[in-house]
This record gives sequence, C-alpha cells and structure tokens, in this order.
Amino acid sequence: MYPEISYIKANVCFFSKAGEQWGELSNMSNAYGVNINGQRIKNTEALYQACRFPNNPEAQVEILAGHSGMSSKMTSKKYRVAHTRTDWRDIRIEVMKYCLALKLYQNPPLRKILLATENAPIVELSHKDTFWGTVEKEKGVLVGQNVLGQLWCEIRDNIINGVCDYKSRPTSEIENFMLIGQQIK
Repeated sequence: MYPEISYIKANVCFFSKAGEQWGELSNMSNAYGVNINGQRIKNTEALYQACRFPNNPEAQVEILAGHSGMSSKMTSKKYRVAHTRTDWRDIRIEVMKYCLALKLYQNPPLRKILLATENAPIVELSHKDTFWGTVEKEKGVLVGQNVLGQLWCEIRDNIINGVCDYKSRPTSEIENFMLIGQQIK
C-alpha cells in the first residue's frame, strides 16, 4: 500500500526532531498533546504505543506516564512480545491515522502548520525507520515508505479538497480499541 519512495531533501517538508521546523508533526512532539476519556496524553507517540496493548491497562498506564514520546516508545518495548494485540500489523496504520486526526482536531493551531506545507511532500527523517519515515541513503536523498509523512499528506489534502475539515472528533471502527479499560470514544 505504501511503496518505498525516494525524496530530494531540498524539495520536501521534513522533520527529524520535535523542536525543529515541522517538528510539531512528529509523534514525539509534546507541543500538541491529546485528551481521551478524560486522560491527558502528552504526545501521539504515547497514545499510539498504548494502543498496542488494549488488554493490558497496566502497561498502558506506564507507557502514558512517559515524559516524552521516546520514553513511551522505549517503555512499550518490554511488553511487545507477550502483550501486543494479535492484529497489530493489520491495524497499526489505521491507529496512527486516528492518532493524527485526533491531534489535529484537538489542536486547531496545528492546522496552520500542516497547511503551510502547501503541496510539498511531508517526510519524517529517521536514523533507521524506513516504514514510518525515511533515512538519508546518500547526501540529500531520503528513502523509505514514509507512512507517517504520507498520512499527514492525506490529511492535508483532505482539508484542501474539502473532503474532511477535521473539525469533528474523529471516530474509528477498530475493534477492541481500549485505553485503560475503557473504549476509546
């Protein structure tokens, strides 16, 4: 569904660190957190990681307590083998799309940042993740599936084309979409 793509770094809106230009689009950014079921979540990485473990509220609480997206991601690693939901690979993109839509819905100033990318590709520059992002294979050339960036581009294009304004709370049809013992509303 998302083939590997090569991008010229100078022609894209890329982010690598939360504090740099376009970094608010990163899941690691604490600039735009989200609220679910009365729970404040510092960043979408924590929410995404917690969604791997709908049947383990204790793991979710520990993941959500992380001070950064990276700490939440690292905490989740100890639960992955024994507790990851069996359909995770099938639903992880849908979960990420929900997380991004929720982030945009609950943080209207983020819309201005997203739309400022105009029609340029949005690219996550990673050190090693070529699924969610890209890596710099040679000077100025980014290569990867860049699923996170492509999801942001889809959301941006939906706004521009009037398909969805993201002013309504996103919904999901994901089964067993639980956070700390409650269905995600």
